[in-house]
Amino acid sequence: MTLLMVCLMVLGGRLLFIQGIDAEDQAQKAMDRRTRPVTLAPERGAILDRDEDVLAESVQRYDLVVDQRLVQDSRVWDPETSGYVELDIDEQLAELSELLEINLPELRELMVGDRPYRIVSRRVTPEVKEAALDINIPGLLSEPVADRVYPNGAVAGSVLGFTGQDGQGLEGIERAQNERLNGQTGERIFEISADGVRIPNASFSETPAINGNDIRLTIDQDVSWFAQEAIADKVDEYNAEWGNIVVMDAKTGELLALADSETVDPADPTETDPLFWRPTALTQAYEPGSTGKAVTFASAFDAGVVTPEEEWTVPSTQTFNNEEIHDSLPHDTYDMRTAGIFARSYNTGTVQVAQQLSSEERWQYMTDFGIGQPIDIGLNAVNQGLFASWEDWDRRQHFTTTFGQAYSLTALHTTQIFQALANEGQMMPPRIIDSYIDEEGIETEWEAPTEPKQVVSAEASEEMLKLLEGVVEEGSAQAAQVDGYRVGGKTGTGQAAGEGGYDGYTTSFTGVVPLDDPQFIVSVAVHRPQGDWETWQVTDTSADVMEYLLSKYSVPPSETGPQHYDVFTEDPQERPW
Repeated sequence: MTLLMVCLMVLGGRLLFIQGIDAEDQAQKAMDRRTRPVTLAPERGAILDRDEDVLAESVQRYDLVVDQRLVQDSRVWDPETSGYVELDIDEQLAELSELLEINLPELRELMVGDRPYRIVSRRVTPEVKEAALDINIPGLLSEPVADRVYPNGAVAGSVLGFTGQDGQGLEGIERAQNERLNGQTGERIFEISADGVRIPNASFSETPAINGNDIRLTIDQDVSWFAQEAIADKVDEYNAEWGNIVVMDAKTGELLALADSETVDPADPTETDPLFWRPTALTQAYEPGSTGKAVTFASAFDAGVVTPEEEWTVPSTQTFNNEEIHDSLPHDTYDMRTAGIFARSYNTGTVQVAQQLSSEERWQYMTDFGIGQPIDIGLNAVNQGLFASWEDWDRRQHFTTTFGQAYSLTALHTTQIFQALANEGQMMPPRIIDSYIDEEGIETEWEAPTEPKQVVSAEASEEMLKLLEGVVEEGSAQAAQVDGYRVGGKTGTGQAAGEGGYDGYTTSFTGVVPLDDPQFIVSVAVHRPQGDWETWQVTDTSADVMEYLLSKYSVPPSETGPQHYDVFTEDPQERPW
């Protein structure tokens, strides 16, 4: 009896504690047991070109899933006959096999078994989902998922990149701007009954998801397509390893195209060599060759140590500090102007011009032009190249660096150098992202990590444009001419380094158009072309792209004729070519 009284007192005390002293805590625990949180996924932002044409977007798709334990013969109510209809599972599986285009044995393996959850088909359209569920197979369900689609296929594919099965970016803008595109998840909390079913009309709380930003690029999808086709044809012509074209706005640094000879389709990246998953204009560094002479001559003009019409004696081979420098082909000794050395791209003359500056001064100019420096365009893929300090140059490198050897850079580096020369000496930070657009339509401009920089004077830039025009009018790039427009540029052939040393070449041309009011920079590079190097030519490809740009953007023809300098000093001039 005493024991019974003790037990009753303990139970009573416990009940008093629960109902009184600890009532609030117990109520909270009860609420926790009958509430369930559900994550609300945000919509991934779209990627747009400069005209807001969609390059990448998320669309509603469905995964078809099955509880294999429920797959069996069944019957369903037919309201038309007011009776049950018997369904044969074998016939249903055959119908589903045809709909999903999965062979029947494979589908049966997916559908039949004892697993409570298995994915049958991923990312089907709403129409296919409805048709599949209308077959009325027990245990077959659909789960909504977002699928990433790329309406233009491989156009600008290496810029856009792609996402994984989880919807997260793996390459390109999709990866580099993943956080911006993703947005923020939300949460809904609701009450459920003891059997796990949501209680109708019960209260719930919700924190809405914040959708990801749309990203507008500076890329022009039409220009990208044209440039991709053009460089693919040129690489095929020379059986080269790869090629690329960069198109940049000469005044703003905005990139209109980063085109590759082979381009990844973001919807099916495994079909493409991983080399082309990222723009080669950003990832592949090479010795520029004679395009590097533009920096040498611009530096000399800016420093005031030479003039465009200064006279020089230019032999085919010349020795400097016990280092023999020779031109690509033997030639007579000429009396030439500074502009003529540049137009005919003579190494011996270039070294003579460069020696008017110290190695340290030249190195500083080269660094200011971005050689050896990282470039951040919000894509996380730019190779900064190799460029040693002048103090670490060997005896020969003091000369070879004047004409584009003994250092490496990317096509983007070269393009930004010419952008500065075309823009009164001011280098604009290259940019491929224009702005972010939130779900309310509010735009936030992308902020470049660096400021515009005056690399050389406007006067030096003006002289360089005349020298670049001389290359196209009198020099090695006459195929770059465009009817009605003044064009300038520089060719380059640099040695390509392999595992055992130099084993090929990279041939290139970077041009400016129109020279009287520069609008575009077009850089074309082809890596390891086959055949005789004297026959390699990418200037015609540049001309094709320039013509397309000038037409698309309705750029008026040049109002002035060529203003380049003469090549030789004597008059009349003897022209050996």
